[in-house]
Amino acid sequence: MRVISLKALRSLWEKYQPAQKPLTEWYAKAINAKWTKFTDVKATFGRTDQSTVASGNSVAIFDIGGNKYRLIAAIHYNTGKVFVLRVLTHREYGSNKWKEQL
Repeated sequence: MRVISLKALRSLWEKYQPAQKPLTEWYAKAINAKWTKFTDVKATFGRTDQSTVASGNSVAIFDIGGNKYRLIAAIHYNTGKVFVLRVLTHREYGSNKWKEQL
């Protein structure tokens, strides 16, 4: 998969240094994956859910770093692209404000 963009991951780990290792591990697995449907994503990252956001689109929510962070992405299976939309702390994720913004 092509992950767009590493910059979003980097901005979180620059703010929260402990996030760097789990986010780089996620990135390494994601760029080597060949997902064609959500069950493929679940096979790679078991702790992943789907949610519908305000726009009506579906996003994947990855549990990163043992429930400390959440990575929210739009996965375009037909083009092999993963668009990183948000990388949040567990607290930021829990507010659900991100759903209204997407």
